[in-house]
Amino acid sequence: MIIKHILAHSHISKVKEGDLYRAYKLFFNTFASEQRLKILNLLRKREMNVSEIQKATGFEQSVVSHNLKRLKSCGFITQEPKGKYRYYTLNENTIKPMLTLIDGHMKEHCLLIVRGFKGGKNAGKT
Repeated sequence: MIIKHILAHSHISKVKEGDLYRAYKLFFNTFASEQRLKILNLLRKREMNVSEIQKATGFEQSVVSHNLKRLKSCGFITQEPKGKYRYYTLNENTIKPMLTLIDGHMKEHCLLIVRGFKGGKNAGKT
């Protein structure tokens, strides 16, 4: 029902419902990778090249490159060549504000669950 509302009242109204669900799945699966989350959090602080990301994370170069490719294809990051290196930057317009919003939500709900407070902030409220 919510998806039909989104389809009917947004700029993506000509998108098929199945395509929209596949796009949601791609988007949220991109966030679901711990490796990609670590890279995104590094890029929140500053632009970095593959070698810098590799050094900061301890990931193999191929792992960093693979994850950067996914993040770039989904629009989470941008790439800019500088000399012989490519530097990666977090998408400032959409992803950076979204991560800030997610941080606030996690602080109030998910971190409580992780720390053993079952049900999060609103547990027992109806």
